[in-house]
Amino acid sequence: MALNSGEVKAVARYIRMSPHKVRRVLDQIRGRSYREALIVLEFMPYKACEPVLKVLRSAVANAEHNEGYTPADLMVTTAFADQGPVLKRYRPRAQGRAYQIRKPTCHITIAVAPGIDDED
Repeated sequence: MALNSGEVKAVARYIRMSPHKVRRVLDQIRGRSYREALIVLEFMPYKACEPVLKVLRSAVANAEHNEGYTPADLMVTTAFADQGPVLKRYRPRAQGRAYQIRKPTCHITIAVAPGIDDED
């Protein structure tokens, strides 16, 4: 993935959660300002909000520390979840059979960039 100029990203890898469930949350914050995204993540009832919030805060901290941006000016430009390796486990079933359990993981990437805030 090539970053646009001014974009700063953060990545969380091997999160023990299905990428499908994480994408449901990421779709809600993509294109929003940092402040709006925090509010949305705070009140959504999904378990995936916790790691997404952590990555978002990390991306903003990277932008603030490395590039000198102010958090109030930042917008979420890119947010996606890729599939990671699947942990395969087995559960005993009736008559000596084994039942496979798939435990998916995902990699969450969030990029922020300074944007124009239209709240005024």
